Amino acid sequence: MFRSVSRAWLVVDIIGAVVGFAVTTPLSLAMYGAFSSTWLGDGPVAVVLNIIVAVVLWGAAAISRLSPRLALIIAWVGAVIQMGAGLPPNAGDAAILIVLFATAAWGTRRLLWIGGASALGGGLIGGLYFALVGSGELLTDAASAMRAALIGALMASVFVLTMVMSWGVGLLWRVFLNGRETQVARAQAELLAAEEQERVRIARDMHDIVAHSLAVVIAQADGARYAAATAPELATEALTTIGQTARSALSDVRLLLTQLRHRQGDGPQPTLADLESLFAQVRQAGVEPRITVDPMPPGEPPGAIQLAVYRILQEALTNAIRHGDGTVDVHLAWLDDRVDVRVSNAVAERQGTTSGGHGLIGMRERAQLVGGSLQAAEEDAGTFVVRASLPIGGTA
Repeated sequence: MFRSVSRAWLVVDIIGAVVGFAVTTPLSLAMYGAFSSTWLGDGPVAVVLNIIVAVVLWGAAAISRLSPRLALIIAWVGAVIQMGAGLPPNAGDAAILIVLFATAAWGTRRLLWIGGASALGGGLIGGLYFALVGSGELLTDAASAMRAALIGALMASVFVLTMVMSWGVGLLWRVFLNGRETQVARAQAELLAAEEQERVRIARDMHDIVAHSLAVVIAQADGARYAAATAPELATEALTTIGQTARSALSDVRLLLTQLRHRQGDGPQPTLADLESLFAQVRQAGVEPRITVDPMPPGEPPGAIQLAVYRILQEALTNAIRHGDGTVDVHLAWLDDRVDVRVSNAVAERQGTTSGGHGLIGMRERAQLVGGSLQAAEEDAGTFVVRASLPIGGTA
């Protein structure tokens, strides 16, 4: 029955209704005095009834935004009182137009059409009432009946047109409000989607960096523990590698956290030129990658493709460090329209399947982001293979 309306708008509506009552009531009384002989008369009862009807109608206008349904009911009550008392249409009836506007602008869908029917039916009833009561002549013959019918048709047309126009303006305002709400909702949805994509990207980068760096650190730490007793210089070298890897990972993590905290754009991303550093870290972790590139890139691949290749190789080599037996084969085929990536390693410790952890999910997302595909599964003879095909398109 009641809508949620701010106190400021409610005060504005009440003040507007009071001003409307103060302006239209003297005009209504003046108009009534000029035609009182035709209607009820010019006694105090007529004046009081005019004021009562004005109070009812402008009261309905005051709450039309808060409760369009209740306002329409009150407006109909005021109109019935007005016609039942034999009072003419007057300036105070402008409040009815405000109520019709409110039913179309803020009412429910059902009330919207009830308001439209009220505008049409109220106009016809008002025209008929004016013809029968306000024409000032008795229907004694066909000529008087014809005149009354013409007056009624004319006044009904005026009333219907005025009321339907007021209701139609409210309908246009309703359409405008719905369109604005749709735009706001679309903008919020797009913002949430962009934020979610950014969180997923940062989480994916964080996993790729941390998982790879920790795998290298763990492998070096295990090697240093065994080498400490027999070859202290190897242990020292392993600790140096651990420190370098940890500092590099810490720098990358700080960059990602800065982007997350301050909504900055992407920082420097790894390219094909950084693959040698990646392979060097893998060698330091005790895994010797056998690398084949055939054919070579025909030009400078797009940055997104370079990043995807780097991250997929990084995660695949990390899995080889954690679960392999120390050997891994890497094959890159840079074709005219795509790059095929294949990483295989013998399984010393069972790896996850294609529905495994975040690493395999991240690799698959990397491929999908550039329009490619990726499969990762353990094949025959205990070999785990990662295959990816990434479309290149035109090269720079």
